[in-house]
Amino acid sequence: MELICSVQHYDWGKSGEHSEVALLSKASNPDYEIVNHKRYAELWMGTHPSGPSMLSKTGENLHEWIQKNQNTLGEKVQEMFGVQLPFLFKVLSVEQALSIQAHPSKAHAEELNKLHPHIYKDANHKPEMALALTPFEALCGFRPIPEIKKYFQIIPELRSCIKENKVKEFFNSSEINEQAALKSCFFELMSSPDHQVASSLEKLLNRLSSLSQEDRKEQQAELIERLHSQFPGDVGIFGPYLFNYLVLNPGDAIYLGANEPHAYLYGDCVECMACSDNVVRAGLTPKLKDVPTLCSMLTYACEPAEQKIFSGLSEDGYTTIFKPPVPDFAVAKIIVPPGSSYEMIKRPSASIVIVISGKSSSKDLTLKRGSILFVPANETLTVNAHEDSETVLMFQAMANIA
Repeated sequence: MELICSVQHYDWGKSGEHSEVALLSKASNPDYEIVNHKRYAELWMGTHPSGPSMLSKTGENLHEWIQKNQNTLGEKVQEMFGVQLPFLFKVLSVEQALSIQAHPSKAHAEELNKLHPHIYKDANHKPEMALALTPFEALCGFRPIPEIKKYFQIIPELRSCIKENKVKEFFNSSEINEQAALKSCFFELMSSPDHQVASSLEKLLNRLSSLSQEDRKEQQAELIERLHSQFPGDVGIFGPYLFNYLVLNPGDAIYLGANEPHAYLYGDCVECMACSDNVVRAGLTPKLKDVPTLCSMLTYACEPAEQKIFSGLSEDGYTTIFKPPVPDFAVAKIIVPPGSSYEMIKRPSASIVIVISGKSSSKDLTLKRGSILFVPANETLTVNAHEDSETVLMFQAMANIA
């Protein structure tokens, strides 16, 4: 069944025809009007009440249709999650950095929801995974300890926002207590008074502007300057000195489990997540910052950037599946060359499929760029890629159950 899906217009999204979200919407519906000054940030595919998908033929709400056709979810999905899709599938077009944030575990989400229901409005966890469609920039996880120490040494403006005794404890810490010392420094930084952060950043920007190209590259000058242009005076601008800075190639993925600090910075991606709105923020945002909660919940696992790339598993010559360590979702990447015919793998879960490129047919359907389908559990599609088309690229989201 073909779906009509909702677009979210957030301030951080790409504008007009620069946005993959807008272009996919236009490709699937020629009557869709793209307004050049408007931000097209997210395309939502699923049953979230703030942007539910609709059946294209009838206009019926997908969630309501599923309630009447519960068997389409799959038996194991119903046993584990009830009568609902356990995931939200998205396309993101990011122009401006999203907040430095993390998502709570299931147990912590339940606790936060009880304590602060006006802030944390549901009791579910929110693991998520992003698969790059274009070169995609992100901050993800803490850098290895030696890298953080190096930046503490060469960025005096960073050190000036942290009490000197905390910095010394961090430098003198043993392997056993270095994560605790890093946590203490991070809390000090994120809790620094706004005027002190603004002053330190002004000094940093002035100094970066006078450095050689080599030193500017070592000290992340271009990224720091870009973040400052988006969020002047925000403590999150120091983030690249603490977190891994990644540039994903198209097809690369990152998985963001509970308590993993991250921030999307720029680019287009497919994203899948558990159904929750729980986000704990602490920087690069005008929204509420919950610094104590964020600092207390983070893992402080310090790993090299390359370890943050999440690898998929080849299922056959056409499909690679990305299966995170949660049952809520998995995502398959499907590539079908022109002129080829491919029967998609049957899944025990209902799934949602989006076509990113190429043109194909499947029974009475013509699948083209921007087409979005709901596929019931234990059903399949045969994708007949047109000879004169570019390679068909599709992504399929489903529950991660065997």
